[in-house]
Amino acid sequence: MSEATLRQALMEAGRASVARGLNHGASGNLSVRTAGGFLITPTGMACDALAAGDLAAVALDSGAATGTKAPSSEWRLHRDLYLARPDLGAIVHAHPRFCTTIACLREDLPPVHYMLAVTGSSRVRCSDYATFGTEELSRTAVAAMGASRACLLANHGLVAAGRDLAEALRVAVEVETVAEYWWRARAIGTPVVLTAEEMADALARFSTYGQPEAG
Repeated sequence: MSEATLRQALMEAGRASVARGLNHGASGNLSVRTAGGFLITPTGMACDALAAGDLAAVALDSGAATGTKAPSSEWRLHRDLYLARPDLGAIVHAHPRFCTTIACLREDLPPVHYMLAVTGSSRVRCSDYATFGTEELSRTAVAAMGASRACLLANHGLVAAGRDLAEALRVAVEVETVAEYWWRARAIGTPVVLTAEEMADALARFSTYGQPEAG
């Protein structure tokens, strides 16, 4: 896929993240992997008001950025996840209401609904707290993410990832939806979480869920 196509896809994903309630204002950031690094949304700019030239290109090896705008302050988070996870092609970092509420409790999101299997894991772990934009934050995110496609950042927000931007956005939306179920269930009673066996079955079914990719 050409860089121009990736830039267009990233702009569209940024607009979608706002339309779907994942981000607001200048909060959150998104990126997509390229041949030598990744494209990322710029710092201090709303995700739904970007032009192609606003996106910054960051080298995976050195972290050097090029472009007319400075990259997101969380560029290290994206770079370190790409380095740790060669399977990831896109990352969505957001501050959605329900995931962020749970992150402010510094709790994991447990398997209250089988759709959590979209992450490839049975729960979404919450990281230790670290200041935004720091190398420490990226280390805690990599540790919390593990082999999953999502994690919470303590007192901060959500990180979701996937093979491409469409999958990363889908993971983010589904995790936020399950977080809302968890929040609402706790508000009126004691939620019953799925057992390890029940989530193992859901995870196995998700391995063949959806339409096959075009050949």
